[in-house]
Amino acid sequence: MQSKTLALSALALAASASAFAQSPTTQVSLYGILDANVQVLDGAARQTRVQSGGLSGSRFGVRGSEDLGGGLKAFFTLESGINADDGTHGQNAFWGRQAFVGLGTPYGKVSLGRQYGSVYTLTHEFSQFSNVGTGASTAVIGGFGGYEPVRGGNSSAAANGGPARVNNSVKLESTSYGGFSAGALWGMGEVAGSTADNRVADIHGRYTGHGLDAMVSLVDDKADAIRQHVRTVSAAAAYDWNSLRFNGGAMQVDDRSAADRDGQGYWLGASYRTGQHVFKGQYVESKNDGAQLDGKTQAFGVGYQYDLSKRTALYSSVTRFKNDGVGYVGRAAGTIPVGLTDANERNMTEFVAGIRHSF
Repeated sequence: MQSKTLALSALALAASASAFAQSPTTQVSLYGILDANVQVLDGAARQTRVQSGGLSGSRFGVRGSEDLGGGLKAFFTLESGINADDGTHGQNAFWGRQAFVGLGTPYGKVSLGRQYGSVYTLTHEFSQFSNVGTGASTAVIGGFGGYEPVRGGNSSAAANGGPARVNNSVKLESTSYGGFSAGALWGMGEVAGSTADNRVADIHGRYTGHGLDAMVSLVDDKADAIRQHVRTVSAAAAYDWNSLRFNGGAMQVDDRSAADRDGQGYWLGASYRTGQHVFKGQYVESKNDGAQLDGKTQAFGVGYQYDLSKRTALYSSVTRFKNDGVGYVGRAAGTIPVGLTDANERNMTEFVAGIRHSF
């Protein structure tokens, strides 16, 4: 009898939850991306491996919203990174990609939690190879004394992600006025006795219209605990003309700490779509100054994508990485396994072939 009662209670709860989720004012949806590829790396040695995230980072998420009336809307996102090659979760946290809740109004929205910073958006949406770990990606830019503005890491408010993803953050975003919008984010280091010792301050502006999409970003990242203070200024733009898309961007990293390990990066790309076929190419350059004087990586990649449907795509790319400079450690869009570059052969060629499915 007890088991029957429990079963009936569970059915009633499931039915009520289903009815609530599909009410006119509330929407909740599951979504995700699974992206895996075969990667061949050829440098001082050669290695073949299966990797996760060639076009997009693999993920699983839950998002929802509730219409509160009067132009107000509550919303939330919980998103977990997935390493599709071995089944583990990414970003060293279960909801490591995003975890936030917020309130939308006719004038904009405010959200709290772990969220994307403007550098993530700028390097993802204005790049032919996004900011993933393969190809001539914007993830090549970085390594400025260990600071990673695109990949994330070595940051005050989010040692696992910032400034790309910022923990303990409050984010404000305006609605679009004539194509113009703006936003600001404050990541709290939550150090006892001070609100400014460890923090990330992030502002951006964006214009979208007439085929043009442009964005500027300023991030000030301070971590007194590790004596770090880095300011990053970035700008990027894309222009769509019929089936062609042109894009480019630049980033200046100013290390204001005693180490003074500055850096710069820029990228230029283009793509052409015809039916289910997409052809693309991009050049990316990253340069270190300061303690790693004149260190530079250049990456040029070409790629092809075939859309089997709106949700499923096959893709491939070939990228050449050229690493120069005194004392410079070679970089690629993803982590280079030990032994694939050495003092005599710093350059590397990458070939990738994979599949992406979204749901």
